[in-house]
Amino acid sequence: MKLLFDHNLSPRLVRSLTSVYPGSIHVRDVELQSADDFVVWTYARDKGFAVVSKDSDFHQLSFLRGHPPKVVWIRRGNCSTNEIESILRRYSNDLSDFDADLSASYLALS
Repeated sequence: MKLLFDHNLSPRLVRSLTSVYPGSIHVRDVELQSADDFVVWTYARDKGFAVVSKDSDFHQLSFLRGHPPKVVWIRRGNCSTNEIESILRRYSNDLSDFDADLSASYLALS
């Protein structure tokens, strides 16, 4: 599963999670760090990424537009990048199942 990390998450996650989520990128890597959510959504859809964000707007877009792209919503308040990394590592099997589920459009993790 390739992840596209939203601007509210650290670009460092790409490097630290490459063994678990190869091919993942951060919005900064494709000059979308200032883009509005729909532009990020469209990029993820067109390039085969799942969006990972702490922003509920992507969760709402998944209800309005369905998928692709799939959305991984990190429902954790202020927390460190290490905590986000830990969550994504801990739930890697769940993310794999989510990716394979053709009817699922979002996954909330906390």
